[in-house]
Amino acid sequence: MGFFDGLLGGRAADFDSGNASTNAIELTRRHQTVSLTKQDAATGHLRVNLTWRMRTSDFDGAQRTSLFRHPFKALKPPEVLGHGQSMVNVDLDLGCLYELTDGTKGVVQPLGGYLGDVNAPPYIKLSGDDRFGSASGETMYVNLDHRDALKRMLVFVYIYDQTPAFDRTHAIVTLYPSNGPRIEIGLDERHPQARSCAVVMIENVKDELIVRREVKFVYGFQGELDRLYGWGLQWGRGYKAKADR
Repeated sequence: MGFFDGLLGGRAADFDSGNASTNAIELTRRHQTVSLTKQDAATGHLRVNLTWRMRTSDFDGAQRTSLFRHPFKALKPPEVLGHGQSMVNVDLDLGCLYELTDGTKGVVQPLGGYLGDVNAPPYIKLSGDDRFGSASGETMYVNLDHRDALKRMLVFVYIYDQTPAFDRTHAIVTLYPSNGPRIEIGLDERHPQARSCAVVMIENVKDELIVRREVKFVYGFQGELDRLYGWGLQWGRGYKAKADR
């Protein structure tokens, strides 16, 4: 398996509005920010979910050439056809760099077992590690009842194994506030060599919780995201335990 980083040690906001048909806010390059405070959603548990699937173009060609030999494959649903070896080889992980108002900094991520705590600092908890992009994906919870202790949180996605695969996957990070529409950030840009992506920043700005789309792909791992956003943590290479692989 591949190696990557493990932890050792303003312009005016342009607010988007909800989509009535889907009850969702999609953060895009044009509409990058939304205020949880103005949405009356700055309390309770904020659920952050990562899901992904293989791009259908990766399967269409192989599927068309094999249907003559295996006609019953046409009866299988697309998600089954897409759950082959290439799906197994893509392991996207959800993580979060955090900074508290008391100056404490750290990371919540599957690597190293830094799963966090939702009822004690950092008030961020990762529920588990999904290796295959299942329907439930990976989920992180942020306890916004302690929002006064939270300064900024950078939600990111990184690839576990050695093969960059953002160009082969369609990933979505969705935020489910305690009130109002969900917030969606799609990772649709083609970056074949990227291994990590800073997805969204959640920041406490003058007692207002602002969610800002980032979607910045980098060719390194968490340490490069750290340098890009000036977190200042110490990083080293790490691996998942065999039980987690």
